[in-house]
Amino acid sequence: MRTARGTVLLGAAAVALVASAGVGTACRPRVEHARAESGPVRYHCPMHPHYVSDKPGDCPICGMKLVPAKSPSPGEGQAGPVAGRARVDLSPARRGVLGLRSEPVRRVELQRTIRTVGRVTADERRLHHVHTKLEAYIEHLYVDYTGKFVRKGEPLVSLYSPELVATQQEYLLASRARKQLGSSSITSVAQGGVDLLEAARQRLLLLDILPADIAHLESTGEVRRTLDLYSPVSGYVTQKMATHGMRVTSVDTLFDIADLSHLWVLADVYETDLPAVRVGMPAELGLSYLPGRTWRGAVTYIAPVVEEKTRTIKVRVEVDNADGQLKPEMFADVALHTARGKGLVVPESALIKTGERTLAFVDRGDGGLEPREVQVGAKVAAGVEALSGLAEGEDVVTGANFLLDSESSLKAALAAISPAPPKPAPPAAAHAH
Repeated sequence: MRTARGTVLLGAAAVALVASAGVGTACRPRVEHARAESGPVRYHCPMHPHYVSDKPGDCPICGMKLVPAKSPSPGEGQAGPVAGRARVDLSPARRGVLGLRSEPVRRVELQRTIRTVGRVTADERRLHHVHTKLEAYIEHLYVDYTGKFVRKGEPLVSLYSPELVATQQEYLLASRARKQLGSSSITSVAQGGVDLLEAARQRLLLLDILPADIAHLESTGEVRRTLDLYSPVSGYVTQKMATHGMRVTSVDTLFDIADLSHLWVLADVYETDLPAVRVGMPAELGLSYLPGRTWRGAVTYIAPVVEEKTRTIKVRVEVDNADGQLKPEMFADVALHTARGKGLVVPESALIKTGERTLAFVDRGDGGLEPREVQVGAKVAAGVEALSGLAEGEDVVTGANFLLDSESSLKAALAAISPAPPKPAPPAAAHAH
């Protein structure tokens, strides 16, 4: 009886042990599956998210303590439309802590301003070299120093020339002949006297003798030993080569006179900005020591060649200088304004330049911030022209976007190294099990 009972107890224990073993064997895959699903704990550097370790310690790059990396939940941290970046979801409280701000992408008139430096110079069309048309001697100087302002018609020098004296005498003889021959009954003889006087008059005019001096010669009948040479324009004497008693010929320059009421400004524009520059575009000039004072002009010429050493192109701006504030050889701040029609504009602070591409984060309005790769154009007055990647009315992050970029990069890196969640078993396999 005892033997039978012991045999029964032993069998029951064996069945229980087998059952227990069966349960443990059945549960082990579930436990291992749960561990695989949760994944091992990994650690990363807050400053260098690409460095990941399977144990705590210090970052070998910056020495900061490694922190546990949160395993992304299904769907979180998956790469968005930009490789290496992921969508970031922030609560309103965290947005306030980070100081996150956003502005809409706008469609505006694209006004671009190119700022550069220009050198003030005289208008080459208003430079005058004063010569004499004959061989003469300078008897008197009315303009005796460089920089003197002269008006048109003012005398510059007094000249003595034997040729000029002889020409005056010829004119007086022709004048007397016209009076004598004018009473002749023969028409050709009378006309000959008129023609002779007119020829002598034209010779004096070609020697730069003024009509008033010729009239004085004819009225007085006296030959003047010296005659004055007058300024052909109003302006400043920039160079004076004439001296008292100097012998001059027709090849000698006596004075250089510059009309500085209208000037040129030669601005240096980089070749990268040349497509935006055109003849006729408005320009503004300013001087650093005269704040608030501006001169307005227009581009009238663009040089056909590039300066080899500076890689710039000379652009000529013409300005009025009636008050004489601008002086040749001054340096001026030049702003060239151009209109390019309508286009999308994004604030410059919203752009993140990585070296190979330009990124921006779009605020979706549901708490999510989506990275976008943007192609940008030229800088304009309202910001930077957005050629592609953004749409009108979308809100782009303009504050704390570098912190946001680090978070997005970190999530994308963690999503790349974290084990993917297991796929659910097919219904048929689960029913068979």
